Amino acid sequence: MVAPVQGACNLGSMAYLPTACVAPSIVEPPPRGAGIRVDSPLGREGEAGPRPGVRRGSPASPFLAVLVLLGCDLAPEAGPPEDPEEPRAAAPAQPGVSQAAAAPSRPDEYAPAPGAPWIRRDPAAVGMDPYLLGEAVEYALAHETTEIPEDPGAYLRERFRGLPDQEIVGPTADRGGVSGMILKDGYIVAEFGDTDREDMTFSVTKSYLSTVAGLAWAAGLIPDLDAPVSELVTDGTFAGPGNGSITWRQLLQQTSEWEGTLFGKPDRADRREGIDRTLQDPGTFWEYNDVRVNLLAYALLQRLRRPLPEVLAEEIMGPIGASDGWRWHGYRTSWVEVDGTRMQSVSGGGHWGGGLFIDTEDHARFGLLALRFGRWGNRQILPAAWFTLATTPVDIRPDYGFMWWLNTDRGLLPAAPASAFMAVGAGWTNVIYVDRENHLVTVTRWLDGPQHVNGFVSRVLASIGVRERPSEAGG
Repeated sequence: MVAPVQGACNLGSMAYLPTACVAPSIVEPPPRGAGIRVDSPLGREGEAGPRPGVRRGSPASPFLAVLVLLGCDLAPEAGPPEDPEEPRAAAPAQPGVSQAAAAPSRPDEYAPAPGAPWIRRDPAAVGMDPYLLGEAVEYALAHETTEIPEDPGAYLRERFRGLPDQEIVGPTADRGGVSGMILKDGYIVAEFGDTDREDMTFSVTKSYLSTVAGLAWAAGLIPDLDAPVSELVTDGTFAGPGNGSITWRQLLQQTSEWEGTLFGKPDRADRREGIDRTLQDPGTFWEYNDVRVNLLAYALLQRLRRPLPEVLAEEIMGPIGASDGWRWHGYRTSWVEVDGTRMQSVSGGGHWGGGLFIDTEDHARFGLLALRFGRWGNRQILPAAWFTLATTPVDIRPDYGFMWWLNTDRGLLPAAPASAFMAVGAGWTNVIYVDRENHLVTVTRWLDGPQHVNGFVSRVLASIGVRERPSEAGG
């Protein structure tokens, strides 16, 4: 039995709330595999197609980080790393699909239809210099993080050793090597490493959580972002004078100052601005706190009455053609009962394990959706107004929005436009970079910190609009 929900827009199955749902499954982490070398570059302008013999989202694909730069015959030499997989084979021509039919008239129109191959373009065809773009990829491959080892779980356990309430209660998995993808005008122009490997993504998960909140808002389940959460979530989680006044906007902006214990983790376990500090009024103090982020996920579960991974799959990842290999985990302590059904409340990061395990290409699709203000091809999946809200600076923290990092005043990435915004995880080792001024999305996995993300982005931007390859002497 389902009940209709009155909302601001029709979001497919979001218009109904089933009373019984299947809890998300927990899967074993994928194994690391042996590398396969490919000598030939991938693709020519307009070619499209999945990797032959590789199922999108397969966790068992045996890849290592290998450069595949579209339309370029490059043999980069990776430099030594500093401080924190089988590539795509040549895509076959698609019978009956012409370049003219697939190409949009404007650079902000093209997006691969669900089930259709993603068109790859020679960088020069979209105004990028292949040589300089190759330098950007070489730079990324040469700067793998040394902060996070092959086993991120070991990193988490060592980082918080001896501190109270830091037990790892969610799954972790070994990571792969450096990987990434570069989109220009919606087309793939470069990719490197194992872009099919599902890795932990840590706090990049927060930007996906923000987007699920946008779905609830668009469906009318959160009628007023500035209303107290306690008006809609009435189980006592938001009881008391302080907690009771917290708004949805404050949860999204990380200014809630919620106090309490959720799934065995007290908010003090992640008080990064001072464990013994005096809490301030909600909305007056910004603190990055994973307990409170998980609180938002729990509050959304109470409104949606469905596991958030199920909602994300049906309303976002399916329509944008993502793989079926990603998983969004919670904790072994975060199972709750909703309408008589046991469901797992997911986490918004990997601080204590869990969070989103996902591949690089799926991240790129999500970044393209954000670039296009929630539009995918001819379908408006999420209202554009939500992405405007989500990337509006917090008054007391201008480089943060609704769980997206903002490059306000070019403070985070000096090489990038001030309008750029990012989903960021684990000390900038996982980043989705969104740049509307340049119709650009990049995804980088396991780079060594913000300085090298900035170095990578600066090199990608330097390749745009360059008409001649620099000489060897001047390069």
